[in-house]
Amino acid sequence: MIVMKDVHKKYPNGVTALNGITVNIDKGEFVYVVGPSGAGKSTFIKLIYREEKPTTGIVKINNINTSELKEKNVPYLRRKIGVVFQDFKLLPKLSVYENIAFALEVIEESPRNIRKRVMEVLDLVDLKNKARFLPSELSGGEQQRVSIARAIVNKPEIVIADEPTGNLDPETSWEIMRVFEEISERGTTMIMATHSKEIVNKMKKRVIAIEDGIIVRDESRGDYGYEN
Repeated sequence: MIVMKDVHKKYPNGVTALNGITVNIDKGEFVYVVGPSGAGKSTFIKLIYREEKPTTGIVKINNINTSELKEKNVPYLRRKIGVVFQDFKLLPKLSVYENIAFALEVIEESPRNIRKRVMEVLDLVDLKNKARFLPSELSGGEQQRVSIARAIVNKPEIVIADEPTGNLDPETSWEIMRVFEEISERGTTMIMATHSKEIVNKMKKRVIAIEDGIIVRDESRGDYGYEN
């Protein structure tokens, strides 16, 4: 599903973020990406949803070489990928319902299907009773659950989460992880960059550790391996 072969990424300012990454991630896997700040985790994540392109090497998503993808076709690739950010990135003037529905409106889904699917994902993240609320009326954990609902509303094959619990307290973080676990159990590929030692050590998924732009560890049921 996700293949990287000898991927290097050097930014225009001269910073080398990735230095020869080779990795395969199969459909349905749940993968943690860990490592110190500045190790290259965010660049690794951005390559998957084509926010960045490799300087050299190959990145393939479902056999599509992202470097060869025309700009006009990038949105079609991203329809198969849901992204959850640390800072939620919700539209402040839209309600919870409207924030989630927007992801389907841009792909011209029918109003009937939009309503059905939005209510399904609101039920999954336990926010049906907050559908008409604005983001400012929600807690941080609730906003993150809206972000997750928006990321999965069009049934993506891959969900990427970049430090999704970084701004949340421990109890709320575990609520978010329970949602991710349920999404994973439905067959979605989950990739999560995190600094949370507790979550990684308890949930025992595949762990890819990146340091100085290279993969230093790849374990099927790994632990965090760093002191916070």
